[in-house]
Amino acid sequence: MNTGTILIIGAGGVGSVVAHKCALNPQIFKKIHLASRNLEKPDAIKADIKKRWNVDIETHQVDADKVPELVSLIREIKPDVLINVALPYQDLTIMDACLETGVNYIDTANYEPIDEAHFEYSWQWAYQDKFKNKGIMAILGAGFDPGVSNMYCAYILKKFYDKVRFIDILDANAGNHGHTFATNFNPEINIREVTQIVRHWENGKWIETPAIIDPTSVHFTFDYPIAGPKDSYLLYHEELESLVKNMPGLERIRFWMTFSSNYLTHLRVMQNIGITRIDEVEFDGKKIVPIKFLKALLPNPASLATNYTGKTVIGCIITGVKDGKESTKYIYNVCDHAECFKEVGSQAISYTAGVPPVAAAIMLMKGIWSGAGVFNMEQLDPEPFLEEVSKNGLPFEVVDYSPLPDKI
Repeated sequence: MNTGTILIIGAGGVGSVVAHKCALNPQIFKKIHLASRNLEKPDAIKADIKKRWNVDIETHQVDADKVPELVSLIREIKPDVLINVALPYQDLTIMDACLETGVNYIDTANYEPIDEAHFEYSWQWAYQDKFKNKGIMAILGAGFDPGVSNMYCAYILKKFYDKVRFIDILDANAGNHGHTFATNFNPEINIREVTQIVRHWENGKWIETPAIIDPTSVHFTFDYPIAGPKDSYLLYHEELESLVKNMPGLERIRFWMTFSSNYLTHLRVMQNIGITRIDEVEFDGKKIVPIKFLKALLPNPASLATNYTGKTVIGCIITGVKDGKESTKYIYNVCDHAECFKEVGSQAISYTAGVPPVAAAIMLMKGIWSGAGVFNMEQLDPEPFLEEVSKNGLPFEVVDYSPLPDKI
């Protein structure tokens, strides 16, 4: 029986948006629980939600690395759905706890081991039979990219095409937070992601190209709606892996993200001096992980929201075939940093990542999505989901467009 109870694990910038948006949907989420390793951040979010919306939520302390603690909390709360916006390292322990307690699971980023800068879905796809046998759903990558980007592809296929040939996902942050250097989400995760060797899918195989900090990295200038021309770099992103598997007829898929020359210069220097290393080094008789030390020095991503200006523009350029005729569509969202701060006290990066898992939870709570097993977003019905995402602050546009060149 659906009780309208939601449990959110993680109280960073995205977790704050998730909690606020749940509070703004009281007809669906009647009991909201927010948990983190310590109570400082959840309690601050709780107070802000009470002040803004006069909605009460409950906060809890839990170590998401420890399955028994998670199981105990879940059994105490008895949620209908658990939204995981903790660290990607903790995906598997949280999935294990959901299996043990029979609770539906949603996350926004795929698992990666803490000791290796490598992420892929294989670890979570391996849970397929366990979730299916338990009769519950695990929905993977329900943020914006991955998440909404997957659903943009599924939506365009459903509405316009018999098959899709080419996909280019383009993510632009055309905002200014006023800091010399900062990351828009967890610095440790962000830096691990963008310093990897790049991969894209073409003609049935993965093609490797240099990481974005390499002078020979693949990039070009794209003219984004409203934001204008921005340098956009080829980057590997996890939705490529699942879309290659689930989109029929796909011949090529690439992911592009904007980076300023200032950001890349800082990142190159930090990489060169070793402060982005993820292995332990000895310092003053103690073992430290340099990237964790760097994280402590950099601004908290949630703190960037106060003076953030500008917009994000995230979307997909998709070429497909309908009745033998080929055409291209561009589907995208524009989100304003200042408007996000005004509404829920966040910047647009957190907002775009936090709204979609709430919409996914609504799909489960209403019974619009159902099933058992592990699902990537594009395997589910995109239309009601995108309608819910739009209602909650992230509308989209679809326009006719020209395909990007094969070689850039």
